[in-house]
Amino acid sequence: MEQGFDNEEEILFEHHRIEVDKGQSLLRIDKFLTDRLPNVSRNKIQEAIEAGFVAVNGKPTKANYKIRPLDLITVSMPEPPRDTEVKPENIPLNIIYEDEHLMVVNKPAGMVVHPAYNNWTGTLVNALTYHFQNLPTMQGNDGRPGLVHRIDKDTSGLLVIAKTDVAMMGLAKQFYDHSIERTYYALVWGEPKEDRGTINMPLGRSLKDRRITIAYTPESGLTGGKEAITHYEVLKRLRYVSLIKCNLETGRTHQIRAHLKYLGHPLFNDEMYGGNEILKGSMFSKYKAFVENCFKMMPRQALHAKTLGFTHPVSKEKMQFDSELPTDFQSVLEKWEHYLNYN
Repeated sequence: MEQGFDNEEEILFEHHRIEVDKGQSLLRIDKFLTDRLPNVSRNKIQEAIEAGFVAVNGKPTKANYKIRPLDLITVSMPEPPRDTEVKPENIPLNIIYEDEHLMVVNKPAGMVVHPAYNNWTGTLVNALTYHFQNLPTMQGNDGRPGLVHRIDKDTSGLLVIAKTDVAMMGLAKQFYDHSIERTYYALVWGEPKEDRGTINMPLGRSLKDRRITIAYTPESGLTGGKEAITHYEVLKRLRYVSLIKCNLETGRTHQIRAHLKYLGHPLFNDEMYGGNEILKGSMFSKYKAFVENCFKMMPRQALHAKTLGFTHPVSKEKMQFDSELPTDFQSVLEKWEHYLNYN
């Protein structure tokens, strides 16, 4: 069902319709919906209310509104509702390790990890459900069988997939405890001052663009960001760009991308975080053409999940995996090295 509010230009699709019981006592609507909608946090509900996606008796409401008996509450979103059934698709998987409990896959850039709005097919999960039956699903993660963690669509590299419930629980605990070792290689604009360092800055969604994660600095006046810690080391300085290694202690959405932007060194060709502009170097036509050629060679952010280390949840063996930089990343890196040597 489609529904539009008077103050909304976009079409909204109704996801939930709740008629309040006649015996219901007065209760804040954000608390009421948190109790009634499984797997949706109170923060998410408050964000939806603030965005005008929640209505009471046909009119947008506020988070502190106290519901009354027989109120009609509707929750509507810009995208249509979608069931959690995943369509199996015969997509090849690059499996670098597999046993009866888990597997490690090397995801190519451009592949979305799980189905979501605008990407219902062609994802890693669509491939997993074709090649494997009865993969476990983490509680609250419906429609994402086997997934314990994820990496962005245009980030390449390693992911561990759970094949059994015991593996799912054991791996999830390691992620919760921050004992999983995850190393990423990133090509960034500029040269960090220090050879190594730690970025310990809370992250949260941008209020201007919900797709983007930003640093919740004291100067910004923003509060409520989640703890985020990234350790980095400069591997190669190339005057205009640098190859750096990042180790994640936490795993927030877009953590490396947002932290490096905060540090003043956005990822090379990261359109969402401003890295698709020439941020270092001259504007001479020769240099500009060189950089634009690099952008074409690697039409994505220069980020690769290179290593993954964890304790096997059943055998308790220490597992360590490494992956080569993909061809596009390696080619752009070599091109920068060559440019520096001959200019």
